[in-house]
Amino acid sequence: MAIDDKSVSLSEVHHSVPIPRGTGFFRRLLAFAGPAYLVSVGYMDPGNWATDLEGGARFGYKLIWVILMSNAMAVLLQTLSARFGIVTGQDLAQACRKNYPRTVAHALWVLCEIAIAACDLAEVLGTAIGINLLFHVPLLYGVIITGADTLLFLMIQSFGIRKIEAFILTLIATMGICFGIEMIFAKPDWIEAAKGFLPILHSNSLYIAIGILGATVMPHNLYMHSALVQTRTVAETEDGKKQACKYNLWDTSIALNAAFLVNAAILILSASVFFSRGIIVTEIQQAHQLLAPLLGTAMASTLFAVALIASGQSSTLTGTLAGQIVMEGFLRIRIRPWVRRLITRFLAIVPAVIVIAIKGEGASYALLILSQVILSLQLPFAVIPLIQFTNDKSRMGSFANKVWVKVLAWSTAAIIVGLNAWLVYQTLEGWIESAGENALWLWITVVPVVAAIYFLLIYISLPKTWRRREPAMPLEIEQLEFVPHPYTRIGVALDLGSLDTKVLSHAQSLAQQNGAHLILMHIVEGVGGQLFGTQAYDDEARDDQGHLEKHAKQLRDSGLEVQAVLGYGRVPKEIVRIAKEYKIDLLVMGGHGHRGFKDIVFGTSISKVRHELKIPVLVVQ
Repeated sequence: MAIDDKSVSLSEVHHSVPIPRGTGFFRRLLAFAGPAYLVSVGYMDPGNWATDLEGGARFGYKLIWVILMSNAMAVLLQTLSARFGIVTGQDLAQACRKNYPRTVAHALWVLCEIAIAACDLAEVLGTAIGINLLFHVPLLYGVIITGADTLLFLMIQSFGIRKIEAFILTLIATMGICFGIEMIFAKPDWIEAAKGFLPILHSNSLYIAIGILGATVMPHNLYMHSALVQTRTVAETEDGKKQACKYNLWDTSIALNAAFLVNAAILILSASVFFSRGIIVTEIQQAHQLLAPLLGTAMASTLFAVALIASGQSSTLTGTLAGQIVMEGFLRIRIRPWVRRLITRFLAIVPAVIVIAIKGEGASYALLILSQVILSLQLPFAVIPLIQFTNDKSRMGSFANKVWVKVLAWSTAAIIVGLNAWLVYQTLEGWIESAGENALWLWITVVPVVAAIYFLLIYISLPKTWRRREPAMPLEIEQLEFVPHPYTRIGVALDLGSLDTKVLSHAQSLAQQNGAHLILMHIVEGVGGQLFGTQAYDDEARDDQGHLEKHAKQLRDSGLEVQAVLGYGRVPKEIVRIAKEYKIDLLVMGGHGHRGFKDIVFGTSISKVRHELKIPVLVVQ
């Protein structure tokens, strides 16, 4: 559904975590700790595994510096994202919608959705590979099974944001422990590993280096962090925001440096086990199969698979949150999280199933690498707006970026854009050369798309004062004209249960205020009612009719005009039919307040009725 311009990010958990006052540093740090750990999961997902394994197996320890540089960039950008959310009370997606023309904001949303789908593709493949390695389930079936993790997300989300954070931290700890043990088995050459911190990059390692960058600094994580920090109840004062920024810096630094250690461990493990023996890893399954014989213990392979499943499942949760945030922020549309989860998972499963079915299980590894390169290509479209917004003193006040932060931030953006431009140029050149006579089709299709994307990048990089058009998406505030709506026929849906007293009390008050006629309705939904309709005037129907008439008489004695009507069959359909037949202009219903699993068991009449009727519906709980 559409949401208003003042809606907050993740409204169901907004300001839901209180911050204790008058306590020590560590108590307050624990209260703020959490958002960065959810963000850090994206820096340890199966896509990272693919790029780290590939980098270690092909180039040894030489790309550790890329992981370190990517992590430093991530700490800087995620700190800016957290500060922006705390200071402005907006997430990055909302700010883009309000500050760019509609077409530009929608283009940025599409690019972000592509990044989320690419990330979810990595999570699908990672979890499916982990299931395949542990239980020998074919990869194609494993990909399909991953669709069921939507239920896991729904179950955990219902417990609140702190439970989600605790669950994610447990999965991160599982990964850390598994790789800690793996490192003991691998016995890497630490002197050579230390040399890997020297920055050296060749054209043959560029693709993997950019994959590592894209796998580490994820674009949608910048949108997500600016929203997650708003789950804490922070005082709306300069001191309160300053304190929140300080503790979130600690949270970000600790969480992302933990992610750096995991990524570095994967690359070092790959370098010490595979590169040292001249083995090129072309798929994660190959790494799993070789670990046991090369390290001399079956535990190594098992730990590898367990950590891979933990990585995929933790990334699944955060990917759903990111998708919800960008859709609400850019489009002002809010849909149920499970629907959002199904959409994202569908977009990831379909390409994975098609590629694996056509090219076999060996194609999964190339898909993982490609997904991370796609993430890197989308990164500038989140980084540049974030830097511009946090540089803006009119928006950030005293929290605007200092000069040295601006230099670091723009240097980071320049490195990201420069590496991406280099990769796109090399890729296009290779495609055109290999296409031969068919190169014309690339010039007609691919090249214009690339050019349009770079024009978009140039546009959002321009200072705000240079843009010709003002933002096209602010909510205009108009003088409202209130028109009275007297109700003449009020429908009252009763289930002849404990809630009826409240429902009838509200209906009675409304009828007395408006001089309205009441239509009491109850639906006989037993087997007889559903099979035989009005012909099923059995004991159940007669009892229900008696109860309904008893309520109607009591209301008539208070001076109201009341009519009692029985319906038969499916409750929502019958309520809608009666409402239309008796020309009801207001419907009063009881809501039992159950949700989640109980909705599946007991059904949800209210939502179905509301979508079918064009009249106001008052829900009494």
